[in-house]
Order: sequence, then structure tokens, then C-alpha cells
Amino acid sequence: MAHRKIDASGEQIRKTTSHGTPINSLHRRAFGAIGMGAAIATLSKSAEATNVSDTRRRGQMIADTEPMPMLPNIPVFDLRQESAPALAALHAAPMRAEALWRGARARYTAPGLALADRASRRWLARNGNPLLPEISAIAEALPGPGGHALNLSYEWGCTAGLGAADAPFMLRVLDWDLKGLGEQLCVFRQAGPAGEWLNLGWPGFAGSITALAPGRFAIAINQPPLPEGALARAARGAGAPFLGLAVDWLAIRPERWRHRGLPPAHLLRLVCDTAPDYAAALAMLRDTPLAAGAIFSLAGIKPGEAAVIERAEASHAVITAAPIAAAANGWQGIANPGAPRWRYSAERHAAMTALLAGPVPSDFGWLKPPIANEGSRLAAMMSPATGRLELLGMEGSTAVTRPLYLN
Repeated sequence: MAHRKIDASGEQIRKTTSHGTPINSLHRRAFGAIGMGAAIATLSKSAEATNVSDTRRRGQMIADTEPMPMLPNIPVFDLRQESAPALAALHAAPMRAEALWRGARARYTAPGLALADRASRRWLARNGNPLLPEISAIAEALPGPGGHALNLSYEWGCTAGLGAADAPFMLRVLDWDLKGLGEQLCVFRQAGPAGEWLNLGWPGFAGSITALAPGRFAIAINQPPLPEGALARAARGAGAPFLGLAVDWLAIRPERWRHRGLPPAHLLRLVCDTAPDYAAALAMLRDTPLAAGAIFSLAGIKPGEAAVIERAEASHAVITAAPIAAAANGWQGIANPGAPRWRYSAERHAAMTALLAGPVPSDFGWLKPPIANEGSRLAAMMSPATGRLELLGMEGSTAVTRPLYLN
């Protein structure tokens, strides 16, 4: 099966086989950039022209660094005909997948990753996970153990903002303390029974954590707080927040092992594949049994269709945007003590709320600290009604890709 690869300006730059072999090169007119100025409703208007030669200047402005070489494009792969799109993505971008695997092995050590992989494989098999066959095939294609464990990775922070005006939209920043994610960022065009959608992620990852389904919704996951134990509370009180985080993380492992629900990232993919509209997506995110807590952000296509859905182990809350809503890594509607897993959660939430209260700057002008921080790996603006996507790969507060604009 061949996969089209499109560059950041919207040009089809080459066609690849499932193993990434170049076939041809076709060039098309670049998509336009779009402003998100005084009226959010301008998202539904035609975009202004993009000057791709300004990309270097944009990257410098976003990163607030000295001039840098021309940044690489974010590749877009067409996997709409694939029954196992994550596996097809790995075959289409094998070097990216291997780079991420090697980065994870360096961070977690080879023995640690192998041990986690065995436990993850057993957990997925015991629970009858619907993505297990695809994940197992991905694991077989990697150079060593880790495919199952990395497909259960759930360590990111994040910040999201929702506007529910005439044209709902989402601002999204993914924070994850694993280097290389910004540089290896891809967009995968996928399709399920409910329609086509864009998966903003990485080859070999079977779930999804940020997605746009044009004409239906945009959706993203944030990490919720970990339940806080007395020992972890004492560690934080002694000025050791990361020790407290590690203690809390280890304390919930037995409970996670007993859960038989879906990992949140796997649910997000199934929602994009099967939910025909905002209402159906909201119901699935709210009611489907999960293996871990999650904070989902959801934006639809009609005025008022925007909400944050909080899921704890035994409760949930839906915070409707009226007309805005923001999410970081703390609970808003759930009375459940815990500590955010990433830095500056309260500050990021406050900054996003303030940002949404006024005109949103265009062309990533909204991407400033603390919303952008040392863990940021991608930034996106998504408009489900128009299908508009603006995407940037990041390593910390530095842009490491050219901006991608898709209509």
C-alpha cells in the first residue's frame, strides 16, 4: 500500500511505499496561513496566503532564540486505506520510529523497558485490548523490546483551551519529558466507520492523544493528578516533588493492574474512528470504562460544543465551555486530592484562561510561557468546523519544525 507524504506547506513532496521508498515528487500550491485575531469567527473565513520563506523568522520568534538553519517539515502520511494504521505508519517512517524507541530505551534503560514490556503485554492480553494485534505487530517490527510498554505510555502533562463561540476551536500544547517527540512529530490521515480524521502523533503509537476529525470534533488528552499518599505528601513537603511523584506513581501500579478498562489514548482513537458527532464523542469519553484517570478536551462544530471531561477512577465531571474552558493537569470539577504530574499546572491553566478571554493572537503568537515550557513537544490550533489545523513541533520552548498549515 502506498502512502502519500505531504510537506508543511501543503505540497505533496513524495509518495512512499509502506517501507518509505520514494516513488515520485509532485508540487502543489501552499496552503494559506490563518489569523486568529479579534473575532474567533474568522476561523470560518478563507485563509490568507502563507509565505513559507518566513518560516525561519517564525521559528526564531516562537523559540526566542538566535537565527537557526531552515527547520524541517512535519510529514503527513495518508493511511486512510490501512486497517492497521499505526503499523503502516511505522513502516512508512521507520527511522522516526526507531529514533523514538532508542530515546525511550536510553531514558528508561534496556532492562527497565524490557521488564515494562512484558508486563504491558500480559496486561493487554488479559484485558482483551482491541488494539493488541496491531501493537504486537509494531513490537515485532522494532529493534528490541518496548513496543507494548510504549503503547501504554501515559506520562504527559498538557494544556488545552477551548472556545465555544460561532466556530469552536481548540488550542493545544503537549508537554512530555521525553526528548525527540517534537522532532519526530507526524500527522497521519486515518479513517474509521465514522469518517476521516488527523492523528497528530508518532509512528508506532497505536492510540492517539491529539486529533482533529474535520466536520466532527477536535479532541485531546491531559494527564490528571495522581492520588496523593502520605509518604509522597511528606516528600513534597520536604522539597522533593519528583520523589513524591515517583512514590505516588508506584503506589497506584497494583490498582492499575487490576483495571480492565481501556487506556485513555486507545479510547481516543476509537472515538475518532466511530463517533459520528460531538454528542456521541462526549458520551463515549464520559461513559466508557477506563484503565486510568484522564482529562479530555473536546470541541465540536456548532456554537456551544466545547467541554472538558474529567475522569477519575470512581467519578467524572463535564465542564462545558461558557463560552471558554481551559484544562491543564489539575481537577476542576472532581473533589479528589492529588498532585499534578507536570510543572506549572495552575499557572498554565490561568494563562490559558486569560488568553481565551481576549483576542487570540495569530500564527502561534499565543504560544508563550508558561503555556510553552521546557517539556513542550507540540503546539496546535484545531478548528473542527473548517478542518483547519496549525501545528508546530517543539523541544521545550524552541520550535524544531516548520509550522504546518492544513485546511
